[in-house]
Amino acid sequence: MDGLTARAKAWLAEDPDAETREELAKLIDAEDTAELTTRFSGTLQFGTAGLRGELGAGPMRMNRSVVIRAAAGLAAYLKAKGQTDGLVVIGYDARHKSADFARDTAAVMTGAGLRAAVLPRPLPTPVLAYAIRHLGAVAGVEVTASHNPPRDNGYKVYLGDGSQIVPPADAEIAAEIAAITSLADVPRPDSGWETLDDGVLDAYLARTDEVLAAGSPRTARTVYTAMHGVGKETLLAAFARAGFPEPVLVAEQAEPDPDFPTVAFPNPEEPGAMDLAFAKAHETDPDLIIANDPDADRCAAAVKEGGDKGQWRMLRGDEVGALLAEHLVRRGARGTFAESIVSSSLLGRIAEKAGLPYEETLTGFKWIARVEGLRYGYEEALGYCVDPEGVRDKDGITAALLITELASELKSEGRTLLDLLDDLAVEHGLHATDQLSVRVDDLSLISDAMRRLREQPPTLLAGLSVTKAEDLTKGTDALPPTDGLRYTLDGARVIVRPSGTEPKLKCYLEVVVPVGTHGNLPAARAKATELLSAIKRDLSAAAGI
Repeated sequence: MDGLTARAKAWLAEDPDAETREELAKLIDAEDTAELTTRFSGTLQFGTAGLRGELGAGPMRMNRSVVIRAAAGLAAYLKAKGQTDGLVVIGYDARHKSADFARDTAAVMTGAGLRAAVLPRPLPTPVLAYAIRHLGAVAGVEVTASHNPPRDNGYKVYLGDGSQIVPPADAEIAAEIAAITSLADVPRPDSGWETLDDGVLDAYLARTDEVLAAGSPRTARTVYTAMHGVGKETLLAAFARAGFPEPVLVAEQAEPDPDFPTVAFPNPEEPGAMDLAFAKAHETDPDLIIANDPDADRCAAAVKEGGDKGQWRMLRGDEVGALLAEHLVRRGARGTFAESIVSSSLLGRIAEKAGLPYEETLTGFKWIARVEGLRYGYEEALGYCVDPEGVRDKDGITAALLITELASELKSEGRTLLDLLDDLAVEHGLHATDQLSVRVDDLSLISDAMRRLREQPPTLLAGLSVTKAEDLTKGTDALPPTDGLRYTLDGARVIVRPSGTEPKLKCYLEVVVPVGTHGNLPAARAKATELLSAIKRDLSAAAGI
């Protein structure tokens, strides 16, 4: 305990935040060895997702001390790369401590001799991603934990190309962070940085107009939820500029609230998160429900199934991904279509038929955004990049505009998004996807499952032979190494990987069932559902989860 207490007291002596100082002092006074061990068992690791973790005192939590070190490491990295007086632009969401972390970052950058500019208030992450290139910055920082639980916060880093960091930049920044021995060595002036006005936001909004076709129908009526995040003002402004009907708001979730009181997890994909939006849709009968996650870089859509008396259901990320791709193809888009390896292979079929280049990348927009000649990129976790020249990242605002334009076009033809999905299934085969996702408290359960699958890879899933088993830690001809497993089956595909941002093991499943005619769709869907269920069952058994 003595060494542990000494480390905790040394941390306490430097902590600039009264709240976490009080929290840590109580733990020390109570001699809470278990909790202190958890918080001082290492340091929160800076990787390609930046930092993300639970708020609290100590090096294994998100707090001002950790953020100041991260900012100082980033500043040292930029200066080592010759960016001695470059601009770093900083954005933040409305989570607990986000504004503090943004201000600390600005102070550290200023103290290091760099120029710093902070967005005027909590704004969507894509506004920050846009601002980097718009302002000619050498780097950008977004303080956000995206759709994580309320107790979390995070720190996402972009370089001057407007894309999130990838190796080796993450390791080089991490090394600079590790080299900081004391916060006393990090100059943090009280002023000297710029707080931006709305000029950047206005420029971003002007750019959103360009994702829509001139003269396209703008009639689809929407219900919108910001999921207690920062998307509302920006999305409403974008929709007003475009001439769409004003979205009906889910009032209980419209304003930023870091406690996310109406949802267990502020992620449209999570069970129950869309219930209030569905209730509002039953009241108002829109054409479409749109949802952003709390930092508005993701976009979800829901549609009504079964006519006037039907029920609302979320479209899967892969369904929206295919719909947006088909919409862009029909509008004559040129350039490369790209997606992560965990997303549906339907995008490749659509691109092939249109004669467009197609690429698969590792998971994450840090990879997708770097595809040469990118015109459109998406991944199944509700992320869509529809204007890569403006925002080299996923953007829930422009994606919402584009899916609403498509719904408007189909409405003018007496059709719906579901009708277009049916057409795609008939043309390319029914590509049905699902996910087996296991959230754990003990991270060793994830490594145990991965080890079990590596040592004894399945040879049969749902009665389908595994024709190819790949350990992606070794990389492939097209992909750099990553911690994942890929199984190719006859008419199916499975990818297993630990989440990069949450304590989850994620298994991505896809089956492809030939359809032929619209009349065969019900039988094809029934078969796909049966296969996906059986793959889940067999994979769970093989992984021991």
